[in-house]
Amino acid sequence: MNPVEIEDVASRFLHARRTARRLPRAGVQGFYNVWPAFARTEFERLAADNKPMLRFYPTPRDIDEMLEAMRWIQWLPEATRHLVWMRADRHDWVSIGKRFGCSGKTAWRHWRYAMMHIVMQVNQEHQHQQLQHQGGALRLKA
Repeated sequence: MNPVEIEDVASRFLHARRTARRLPRAGVQGFYNVWPAFARTEFERLAADNKPMLRFYPTPRDIDEMLEAMRWIQWLPEATRHLVWMRADRHDWVSIGKRFGCSGKTAWRHWRYAMMHIVMQVNQEHQHQQLQHQGGALRLKA
Protein backbone atom coordinates (compact mmCIF):
# COMPACT_ATOMS: atom_id res chain seq x y z
CA MET A 1 0.00 0.00 0.00
CA ASN A 2 1.27 3.46 -0.85
CA PRO A 3 2.07 5.80 2.04
CA VAL A 4 -0.68 8.25 2.92
CA GLU A 5 -0.02 11.93 2.15
CA ILE A 6 -1.25 15.07 3.91
CA GLU A 7 -3.57 15.89 1.00
CA ASP A 8 -5.17 12.43 1.30
CA VAL A 9 -5.92 12.95 4.99
CA ALA A 10 -7.23 16.48 4.42
CA SER A 11 -9.54 15.31 1.63
CA ARG A 12 -10.73 12.43 3.84
CA PHE A 13 -11.72 14.92 6.56
CA LEU A 14 -13.48 17.10 4.00
CA HIS A 15 -15.35 14.06 2.70
CA ALA A 16 -16.18 12.98 6.28
CA ARG A 17 -17.65 16.40 7.00
CA ARG A 18 -19.83 16.21 3.89
CA THR A 19 -20.93 12.69 4.80
CA ALA A 20 -21.86 13.78 8.32
CA ARG A 21 -24.01 16.56 6.85
CA ARG A 22 -25.77 14.10 4.56
CA LEU A 23 -26.79 11.73 7.36
CA PRO A 24 -30.48 11.79 8.31
CA ARG A 25 -31.44 13.78 11.35
CA ALA A 26 -31.51 11.78 14.55
CA GLY A 27 -34.85 12.02 16.31
CA VAL A 28 -35.50 11.20 19.93
CA GLN A 29 -37.35 7.90 20.29
CA GLY A 30 -40.83 8.17 21.75
CA PHE A 31 -41.49 11.78 20.82
CA TYR A 32 -43.64 12.77 17.89
CA ASN A 33 -45.59 15.72 16.59
CA VAL A 34 -49.23 15.84 17.72
CA TRP A 35 -50.14 18.81 15.56
CA PRO A 36 -52.41 17.82 12.69
CA ALA A 37 -51.12 18.24 9.16
CA PHE A 38 -53.03 21.03 7.49
CA ALA A 39 -53.53 21.61 3.83
CA ARG A 40 -52.19 24.83 2.38
CA THR A 41 -53.77 26.58 -0.52
CA GLU A 42 -51.89 26.71 -3.79
CA PHE A 43 -51.04 30.40 -3.28
CA GLU A 44 -49.58 29.64 0.14
CA ARG A 45 -47.45 26.85 -1.32
CA LEU A 46 -46.15 29.09 -4.09
CA ALA A 47 -45.27 31.84 -1.63
CA ALA A 48 -43.46 29.49 0.73
CA ASP A 49 -39.68 29.71 0.78
CA ASN A 50 -39.11 26.12 1.78
CA LYS A 51 -38.84 24.00 -1.32
CA PRO A 52 -38.75 20.24 -0.93
CA MET A 53 -35.10 19.31 -0.78
CA LEU A 54 -33.86 16.15 -2.42
CA ARG A 55 -31.57 14.40 -0.05
CA PHE A 56 -29.05 11.81 -1.14
CA TYR A 57 -28.03 9.69 1.80
CA PRO A 58 -24.42 8.53 2.10
CA THR A 59 -23.41 5.05 1.04
CA PRO A 60 -22.12 2.52 3.56
CA ARG A 61 -18.59 3.06 2.19
CA ASP A 62 -18.93 6.80 2.82
CA ILE A 63 -20.01 6.11 6.40
CA ASP A 64 -17.10 3.70 6.95
CA GLU A 65 -14.62 6.28 5.69
CA MET A 66 -16.22 8.94 7.89
CA LEU A 67 -15.92 6.70 10.95
CA GLU A 68 -12.29 6.00 10.10
CA ALA A 69 -11.59 9.75 9.91
CA MET A 70 -13.34 10.20 13.26
CA ARG A 71 -11.09 7.50 14.71
CA TRP A 72 -8.06 9.35 13.35
CA ILE A 73 -9.10 12.63 14.90
CA GLN A 74 -9.13 11.00 18.33
CA TRP A 75 -5.32 11.02 18.16
CA LEU A 76 -5.31 14.83 18.41
CA PRO A 77 -5.88 17.16 21.38
CA GLU A 78 -9.37 18.61 21.62
CA ALA A 79 -8.47 22.15 20.49
CA THR A 80 -6.69 20.78 17.44
CA ARG A 81 -9.74 18.64 16.63
CA HIS A 82 -11.84 21.80 16.47
CA LEU A 83 -9.29 23.38 14.16
CA VAL A 84 -9.31 20.36 11.82
CA TRP A 85 -13.12 20.25 11.69
CA MET A 86 -13.35 23.99 11.09
CA ARG A 87 -11.02 23.64 8.13
CA ALA A 88 -13.00 20.63 6.87
CA ASP A 89 -16.07 22.87 7.10
CA ARG A 90 -14.32 25.26 4.66
CA HIS A 91 -13.69 28.13 7.08
CA ASP A 92 -10.94 30.47 5.92
CA TRP A 93 -7.67 30.67 7.83
CA VAL A 94 -8.34 34.18 9.13
CA SER A 95 -11.60 33.17 10.85
CA ILE A 96 -9.97 30.00 12.21
CA GLY A 97 -7.12 32.12 13.55
CA LYS A 98 -9.57 34.51 15.21
CA ARG A 99 -11.36 31.58 16.82
CA PHE A 100 -8.09 30.31 18.31
CA GLY A 101 -6.53 33.70 19.05
CA CYS A 102 -3.68 33.53 16.56
CA SER A 103 -2.93 34.58 13.01
CA GLY A 104 -4.20 32.68 10.01
CA LYS A 105 -0.66 31.54 9.17
CA THR A 106 -0.20 30.14 12.68
CA ALA A 107 -3.55 28.35 12.46
CA TRP A 108 -2.41 26.88 9.14
CA ARG A 109 0.83 25.67 10.78
CA HIS A 110 -1.11 23.99 13.61
CA TRP A 111 -3.41 22.34 11.05
CA ARG A 112 -0.41 21.18 9.02
CA TYR A 113 1.22 19.74 12.14
CA ALA A 114 -2.02 17.90 13.01
CA MET A 115 -2.22 16.48 9.48
CA MET A 116 1.42 15.32 9.68
CA HIS A 117 0.72 13.67 13.03
CA ILE A 118 -2.24 11.76 11.58
CA VAL A 119 -0.26 10.81 8.44
CA MET A 120 2.53 9.39 10.59
CA GLN A 121 0.07 7.38 12.70
CA VAL A 122 -1.81 6.03 9.68
CA ASN A 123 1.40 5.06 7.91
CA GLN A 124 2.66 3.33 11.06
CA GLU A 125 -0.60 1.36 11.28
CA HIS A 126 -0.35 0.30 7.63
CA GLN A 127 3.28 -0.69 8.07
CA HIS A 128 2.43 -2.65 11.23
CA GLN A 129 -0.42 -4.45 9.44
CA GLN A 130 1.86 -5.34 6.52
CA LEU A 131 4.50 -6.73 8.88
CA GLN A 132 1.89 -8.82 10.69
CA HIS A 133 0.56 -10.10 7.38
CA GLN A 134 4.04 -10.99 6.14
CA GLY A 135 4.91 -12.60 9.48
CA GLY A 136 1.76 -14.70 9.38
CA ALA A 137 2.54 -15.85 5.85
CA LEU A 138 6.09 -16.79 6.85
CA ARG A 139 4.85 -18.80 9.82
CA LEU A 140 2.50 -20.77 7.59
CA LYS A 141 5.36 -21.75 5.27
CA ALA A 142 7.70 -22.86 8.05
